[in-house]
Amino acid sequence: MTILGINAYHADSSAAIFVNGEMIAATEEERFRRIKHWAGFPSEAVKFCLREAGVSLKEVDYVCIGRDPKAKRWNKVKYVVGNLGKKNTLLADRIKNSKKVASIETELATISGLSEEEIKPKIKNVEHHRSHLASAFFASPFDESAILSIDGSGDFTTTMIAVGRGNQIEVLDSMDFPVSAGLFYTAFTQYLGFPHYGDEYKVMGLAPYGEPKYVEQVKQILKFEDNGLFSWDETYFAEPTAIKLGYDNNIPTVSVLYSEKMETLFGKARQHGEELTQHHKDIAASVQRVCEELIIHLLNHLQKRTGLKNVCIAGGVAQNSVANGKVLSRTNFEHLYIPSAGHDAGISMGAALYVYNHELKQPRGKAIYSAYTGSRFTNEEIEAYLKERGISYTRMDDDALYDKVTEKLIEPGVVGWFSGRAEFGPRALGARSIIADPRNAKAKDLLNAKIKRRESFRPFAPSILKEYTGDYFTKVEDVPFMEKVFPIKPEKHKEIPAVTHVDGTGRLQTVMKDVSPRYWALIDRFREKTGVPILLNTSFNENEPIVNTPEEALNCFLRTQMDMLVLENCVIER
Repeated sequence: MTILGINAYHADSSAAIFVNGEMIAATEEERFRRIKHWAGFPSEAVKFCLREAGVSLKEVDYVCIGRDPKAKRWNKVKYVVGNLGKKNTLLADRIKNSKKVASIETELATISGLSEEEIKPKIKNVEHHRSHLASAFFASPFDESAILSIDGSGDFTTTMIAVGRGNQIEVLDSMDFPVSAGLFYTAFTQYLGFPHYGDEYKVMGLAPYGEPKYVEQVKQILKFEDNGLFSWDETYFAEPTAIKLGYDNNIPTVSVLYSEKMETLFGKARQHGEELTQHHKDIAASVQRVCEELIIHLLNHLQKRTGLKNVCIAGGVAQNSVANGKVLSRTNFEHLYIPSAGHDAGISMGAALYVYNHELKQPRGKAIYSAYTGSRFTNEEIEAYLKERGISYTRMDDDALYDKVTEKLIEPGVVGWFSGRAEFGPRALGARSIIADPRNAKAKDLLNAKIKRRESFRPFAPSILKEYTGDYFTKVEDVPFMEKVFPIKPEKHKEIPAVTHVDGTGRLQTVMKDVSPRYWALIDRFREKTGVPILLNTSFNENEPIVNTPEEALNCFLRTQMDMLVLENCVIER
C-alpha cells in the first residue's frame, strides 16, 4: 500500500510517502523553491517523493492532506456568529485559503496527468493536530503513550492532548483558537523586534543572556488552569478577528499580535534593527521561562490523567528544545519522543501515518530515528557537475576523506559537509551541515559574522557520539534530532567553548553509528586526533533554506568564507 502525505497552503509545505508503512521519502517544499517556510502547494516535494518511491500518482492508494475543513465546524460557526460586528480580516483570509485547499485535486492533476475525477477518491483529510499527534506517536518506539500537540493554530485548534495505544489514537481534550501557546510566544517575538515568520527561535537563543525578572507580569497574560490547560488575558493581544495570516507569494506572514496594553506593561516595543538592551533580554528570559512552565504544567496533568510513563510531543511549540530538555526531569514521564519535523512540515508525515495506522488499522512500522529522507546525489553526478563548472576538486575514499577533513578542522578551518540524504526537519544533522572545531573559542563569532551572517547571540550545536554523552552532559538521553538542550558539565565548558551557550548548556545531537555511519565515523576520527568526540554543527545555509543540491552547496561555499567543501567524496579547497 502506498500513501502520500501532504502539507499544503500552510507554512512549511511538505510531502512524505510511505510504502507498506515504511517512510521512503519526506521533504519540505522550501528546499526546492529556496524560500523559507514556503506555503503553497508542494508540487516539487510531491514529485520528489513519487520518484523516490518509484511510483506514479496513479499507483498511490491514498493522498492524505493534513487539514480537515470539517473539523470543529460548529465551534467555528459559533465563533464567527459571536464576532459578526467586528472587522474580520481573519475570516476573509481563512476563506481565501480554504479555496486554495479545495484546488488540491487540480494541482495533483496538473503534475500527474490524471483527471480530477481519478484523484478525488484517493483524497483523505486529516485534522491538523491529529496529524501532529500521529507524526510523533506512530513514529515513536512506544506501544502506549500520552501525546501532546501544541502550536499556533490549525483547524481552529491550538492544543490537543491524547493517548496512543497500538495503532489507535484517542483524543482526550483540545483548546480552540485564539488561546494559543504558539501565538503567545509569537506575540512576544514580535514585541522584541523579530518580525518574520519563524523568528521564535531567536527569542529562545536570546533568553540565556537575560534574567527572568518579569515572570509574574508574563503570568498576568498567560494563565495556568487547574484542569491542566490554560487561558489568557485577551486584552494584551490584538483582536483575533483582525489578525491577518497571509501567504502572499507563498511566504507566510502574521500581523502584529500584541496590543498597546503589552507596551503599557513592558514598555515600548523594540523596533526591528534597534539595539538589544538588557531589558529586552530579561523579557526574553521571562517569556521562555513561562513557556517552559506551561509545557511542564500541561504534561504533569496529562501524566496524572493517563498514568503513562511515555510521552510524545509535536507541533511548533515542540521545537522549543530548551523546554524539551527539562521534560523528563520535571515530570513523572520516563521516556520522550519528538519527531525530526515536529513543526508543520511534519503534518505530511503525520497525515499519512494517521490514515495508515489509525483509520486503516494497519500494523505500525519501525520507530523512526533517521531524518535522512531528502535529496541525494552520487559521486558521479557531483563530479559531472563540478567538471561542467570548471571547479578543481579531489575525490577520496572515506578513510582518506576523514583524515583530510579533520586536519582542516584542527587548523582551525570551517568545512561545508554535504553527505547522503538531506534531513527532514529544520535542523541539519550531519547531512547538510557546516562543521567546525568545538574547542576553538573564536569559531562561534567567525561563523555568525562571516558565514551565517546572523545575530551574534545565536548559539551553535554540539554533535556528540552517543557513547560519550555522559562524559560531557549532565543528562543522558537519546537526542537523534537535536531536539533537546542539556546542561554541559561545568568542567567541560572550557574544553568546548564554541558549542557551550552563555548559560552553560548545549543543544545536542547524539550521533548514532547505525543511523549516521559516515558522520559518526568523521566525529570519531576527530576524537582519535583531539580526544574530543564532538563537532560544532550548524545548518549548511546563509539566510536561506538549507542547501539541497551540490549547486546550492557550491554557491554557498563560494560566497562565504568556508575553508573546505565536501560533496560526498569530492573535496574542494580554497
